[in-house]
Amino acid sequence: MTQAPAAPKAVRRRHDREIIALAVPAFGALVAEPLFVMADSAIVGHLGTAQLAGLGIAAALLTTAVSVFVFLAYATTAAVARRVGAGDLQAAIRQGMDGIWLALLLGAAVIAVVLPTAPALVDLFGASDTAAPYAITYLRISALGIPAMLVVLAATGVLRGLQDTKTPLYVAIGGFVTNGVLNVGLVYGADLGIAGSAWGTVIAQFGMAAVYLVVVVRGARRHGASLRPDAAGIRACAQAGVPLLVRTLSLRAILMIATAVAARLGDADVAAHQIVLSLWSLLAFALDAIAIAGQAIIGRYLGADDADGARAVCRRMVQWGIASGVVLGLLVVLARPLFIPLFTGDAAVEDAALPALIVIALAQPICGIVFVLDGVLMGAGDGPYLAWAMIATLAVFTPVALLVPTFGGGLTALWGAMTLMMAVRMLTLWLRSRSGRWIVTGATR
Repeated sequence: MTQAPAAPKAVRRRHDREIIALAVPAFGALVAEPLFVMADSAIVGHLGTAQLAGLGIAAALLTTAVSVFVFLAYATTAAVARRVGAGDLQAAIRQGMDGIWLALLLGAAVIAVVLPTAPALVDLFGASDTAAPYAITYLRISALGIPAMLVVLAATGVLRGLQDTKTPLYVAIGGFVTNGVLNVGLVYGADLGIAGSAWGTVIAQFGMAAVYLVVVVRGARRHGASLRPDAAGIRACAQAGVPLLVRTLSLRAILMIATAVAARLGDADVAAHQIVLSLWSLLAFALDAIAIAGQAIIGRYLGADDADGARAVCRRMVQWGIASGVVLGLLVVLARPLFIPLFTGDAAVEDAALPALIVIALAQPICGIVFVLDGVLMGAGDGPYLAWAMIATLAVFTPVALLVPTFGGGLTALWGAMTLMMAVRMLTLWLRSRSGRWIVTGATR
């Protein structure tokens, strides 16, 4: 990382307040998102095993479809934050509207693909004859809510860029409560079964999107920003999102390869892998909250032509990432005996999971650095580098992971490969941050 004068205590405290003010609500909103699927699973689970299995398959497909477009939030956050830093709120909101229009176009395209191909997609996931009809029903209905989900991503990026992570938290909580109430009413009260769960989720998602649009439209009118679609602006948003899409797809490929390798190790190992992966994902939410703060703060500093401020806050956030990783790692070690019994009572699964949990505990400081620097470079709009770095990481991880069954390393060795993957990411991100090439100031990169 490029050297900068040591920040006085007062400056560090200011940075700390900014990070906490953005990261804590962001963490709440991040955690609220997976609660939608958990609530649906709890409600649908009482209908029967086939219905729950169908929901699981459809939810996996929907999550994949939406997560691919997470760049709508990331790229929008960086672009809007830069313009906020430059003092041009009108251009900032105009940029956000371009992201929202792009979300609507992508959502319509996904619906056009998913509705006719739903049976084939469900079959691709190996659904049983009893679960497949429920999966198709849930997928087709829930697909109607994809435009709303993507609008929520883009609008969340707008508000994060405007340094507001509290509104997304409130909307996420409201959406979760609404989703739960509607699911109970439609599944049991209206006796719609799994279709009721899907409709309840769609309605909640459109409600969330509507709230976001009200907030953004009010901001646009206040600052005189146009609400009309702008072809050039939408095209620019799409171009900025392509590298982040490549990055996301490469990361998804890594996770899919890890799961495929775990499946080759045996039933106990793949079951233990799911437990470890669930905890790893939960820890990622905590660290990603700091990364989101990084996206918003770094973009604002660079937009304000404050390169020294960007370096200083980057260094401070890395310190936060390391400290958070150490704390989370210790919590994993201490909570191991309590965590695993929540998922299984099978001794073989426990024996496979326990040493793997030690590995991810030791890896958390590395993860903390990775998430923070990832957020910093996203905030700087350094998407092309992030894409190439993730492709390189995938190239290193794949052969190492595929060799795990050959050498009989088991699940612990697989998570050792996952830790190697994070170490490679850390190296690539650290080299970039140290070079200073990510520091491009101004309202646009």
